[in-house]
Amino acid sequence: MGAPYSQDLRDRVLAAYDRSESTKEIADKLRVSPAWARRVNQRRRECGQTTPRKMGNPGHRKIDRARLAELVRDQPDATLKELRERLGIVCSLGAICMALKAMRLSLKKRQSTRRSRIGRTSPSDVPTGVPPKARSMRIA
Repeated sequence: MGAPYSQDLRDRVLAAYDRSESTKEIADKLRVSPAWARRVNQRRRECGQTTPRKMGNPGHRKIDRARLAELVRDQPDATLKELRERLGIVCSLGAICMALKAMRLSLKKRQSTRRSRIGRTSPSDVPTGVPPKARSMRIA
């Protein structure tokens, strides 16, 4: 991720707006995108701030990882949805999945569904790894 533009550049953009220069003129002269120049001016107008916003994630976690590990240890075949209900929090299933991956815990891959009706694709008496042509050439 790139770093925010310097405060000096932001101040020059805002000074140009104060001199009633157009956005296109400012962008061409200072070699920035017109959208960025507009946003800097808009942020000053609406919030009164000229500094860049803080970058990165907020650094807090909704999911109590110790509790999640305990739930997985108690019932390792629970689905993500069941874990979310037992945690009693409002979050996405993806958030729980990412927390489990970060903790290096495995989880059941999907909810219980009925077995597939499709049968085996190769006879059970043929060893695995045998090419299809060799299967047809077998002597009975």
